[in-house]
Amino acid sequence: MEACCVALRANANPVSVSKGGFINGGCIFWGENVKGGLKSSYMGTHLRKNFRIEKRTKKARHGVVYSVLTPDIQEEALAFQAPMFETPRADPKNVASIILGGGAGTRLFPLTSRRAKPAVPIGGCYRLIDIPMSNCINSGINKIFILTQFNSFSLNRHLARTYNFNGVNFGDGFVEVLAATQTPGEAGKRWFQGTADAVRQFIWVFENAKNKDVEHVLILSGDHLYRMDYMDFVQKHIDTDADITVSCVPMDDSRASDYGLMKIDETGRIVQFAEKPKGSDLKAMQVDTTLLGLPKQDATKFPYIASMGVYVFRTDVLLKLLKWSNPSCNDFGSEIIPSAVKKHNVQAYLFNDYWEDIGTIKSFFDANLALTEQPPKFEFCIPKTPFFTSPRFLPPTKVDKCRIVDAIISHGCFLRECSVQHSVVGVRSRLESGVELKDTMMMGADYYQTEAEIASLLAEGKVPIGVGQNTKISNCIIDKNAKIGKDVVITNADGVEEADRPEEGFYIRSGITVILKNATIKDGTVV
Repeated sequence: MEACCVALRANANPVSVSKGGFINGGCIFWGENVKGGLKSSYMGTHLRKNFRIEKRTKKARHGVVYSVLTPDIQEEALAFQAPMFETPRADPKNVASIILGGGAGTRLFPLTSRRAKPAVPIGGCYRLIDIPMSNCINSGINKIFILTQFNSFSLNRHLARTYNFNGVNFGDGFVEVLAATQTPGEAGKRWFQGTADAVRQFIWVFENAKNKDVEHVLILSGDHLYRMDYMDFVQKHIDTDADITVSCVPMDDSRASDYGLMKIDETGRIVQFAEKPKGSDLKAMQVDTTLLGLPKQDATKFPYIASMGVYVFRTDVLLKLLKWSNPSCNDFGSEIIPSAVKKHNVQAYLFNDYWEDIGTIKSFFDANLALTEQPPKFEFCIPKTPFFTSPRFLPPTKVDKCRIVDAIISHGCFLRECSVQHSVVGVRSRLESGVELKDTMMMGADYYQTEAEIASLLAEGKVPIGVGQNTKISNCIIDKNAKIGKDVVITNADGVEEADRPEEGFYIRSGITVILKNATIKDGTVV
């Protein structure tokens, strides 16, 4: 069988072939007519001259189409299409993520009085840190750093129990908790001064040998609720040859001043960035969000482009910005990003899905109760991208003659002849007969009390963990291990917006009553 290997450059035209060689008068690639079989001297010379006949198999090169032509091919037209030159695919092995543990969390107080923001329970059995951690794992990213500073004990314990990357399940990945610590030099004696300063103080860790193959660094927040494939985000970053990419969402007037806002050009490049502008500065940041692909009706409703506080940096650019270009800048949103816009290719990535910043008591409360709606805007239970949390090995919840409507009941609960409506009930919760729970986020308990212990406490006139008989609760957040007695009414009937009553075991924030962790609300109390 006669055969030859032909190397074809891109944009070649079709060739007609038949048994015995090229058809007489057939079309060759650059328009010349060639007669004769493959063995003819003219054909051999012509092919050598124009197509570089290869006697042996040669390794294919990018941008060249290789084909073997034989005289046994049935008569047909072979069409060669110019190859598409794609950008490299993002590889999660070359990506590391840094999750920021947050500051003092004053806007989430009193939930953060004894824990870091990422350790705040959500959805009945999860903690906020589980959101970025699970998103990383589901995206294939297993090089994860967590920067902590305030009240980090419960956060560190949860991470140690849940995310052990040294096992067979997570391969060679790791989770490194980097707590604020003193280091040599004047700057090393300070606490973290902001998000960028926190990363800068541990920059020596990111330059470590084991991270030398990390080409891109994700900066994530530990207090957001969303589901995201970070590798799509990184791929957009690579496709646009960006130095920095900022994930963004369309935003309406009511909340725009709470976020960093940006303007972009037609290529998606950020041309202006303002952190939490107010008044006329806020109005100046309005843009036509149809640039993001929004319909005109939605673009009118959402005239701002808000930063999610989620970034991806080229590693060399991040190190340069923190060490040399902006050594005194302490915050990514208010300092690093606005200054980088002027000198670097900073791109916007539209995240057009559910996202909520759990930064205040009201946003935390609303996000939790929204999980009970049908259909919910956000779901933890999607099999292909599950959210992970600490395995507690609790028994199934026991429900005895209860009325439950639009609610989430977590593991290991005991509910007796009670009513639960539009509420989240956390792990190990106990609700006694006659209890009415409405529009309430109950976090549950860290441990059980036995029936004998409960009976003993009641006999002594004390209050066990859980909610006692005939208690009515609405519009409330109940922190862990709270002891609420019988015949209690917590409804804020007077509509108080703000109140501090720590000695009585509660605060009121934005009209929402917050029962403190380990607090005791005595029998018959009315709030």
